[in-house]
Amino acid sequence: MSTFQNITSSSIIFLLTGVPGLEAFHTWISIPFCFLYITALSGNSLILFAVVTQPSLHEPMYYFLSMLSTTDLGLSISTLVTMLGIFWFDARKISFNACLSQMFFIQLFTVMESSVLLAMSFDRLVAISNPLRYASILTDLKIAQIGVAIVTRGTLILIPVQVLLKRLSFCHSHVLHHSYCFHPDVMKLSCTDTRINSAVGLTALITTAGVDSIFILLSYLLIIKTVLSIASPEERKKAFNTCISHIGAVAVFYIPLISLSFVHRFGKRAPPYIHTLIANAYLLIPPVMNPIIYSMKTKQIRRAVLKVLHPSATKN
Repeated sequence: MSTFQNITSSSIIFLLTGVPGLEAFHTWISIPFCFLYITALSGNSLILFAVVTQPSLHEPMYYFLSMLSTTDLGLSISTLVTMLGIFWFDARKISFNACLSQMFFIQLFTVMESSVLLAMSFDRLVAISNPLRYASILTDLKIAQIGVAIVTRGTLILIPVQVLLKRLSFCHSHVLHHSYCFHPDVMKLSCTDTRINSAVGLTALITTAGVDSIFILLSYLLIIKTVLSIASPEERKKAFNTCISHIGAVAVFYIPLISLSFVHRFGKRAPPYIHTLIANAYLLIPPVMNPIIYSMKTKQIRRAVLKVLHPSATKN
């Protein structure tokens, strides 16, 4: 047998994939991807800068929004180099350790985004159900503690996932099916028993995005119950309107995530480009759409962003 039969993870070189079947058009395909990355990076940077520099936005809701923008920036940067490297330079090679690092940060920022969305739903629940104690419940210290807890939670949950990948050996094809390192994708190439890896990975997904989605749903059931108890139709409408942006952010995060999970588990007969499109949408849609949603639906954010872009115009 060839020495290629059993290669340990430390010496492996993976090959990333762009858009299968359309390799000749990668330069043209890179144009919309560049536009999406520019939109994501500039939009989230603007919101983050606005929240930091505008005293009117120094409130719990906007602190959580700045956390969301930070995770979206991290998610975009995590895939930027490999994705555009493939499209522009056909730079497909990535070492196992680099792949592991990219995978960790993609998963970490994904878990963090799910956690931030949960924290934001709690923020809306407190603001609507107990507005008089809102500022005393969500103090600056409490928000900082929530931020530290979000990072710690993600790191502790994902460390076992990464450690278990280090024990795998690879003796088959080294071609990954995405333009970034994706956990199920890497496991499929291993010739080692990956049942433990699959179980731990699924547990990590359930205990993060799965649990978070349940608590977000419960939060909104309580919000709906509180809003329906408000006598004034105008006040009910006003209360619901404060949640629209967050509901949009939850939708653009969970819909691509669920779609990608279903395609990987049940869409084995789907064309390769379907996997590619959904996988890229899973990472690019939330960072692109969140700044747009909050800028369109939240008057204070829209004003703050315009003030950052046109300071002289806002003074007049």
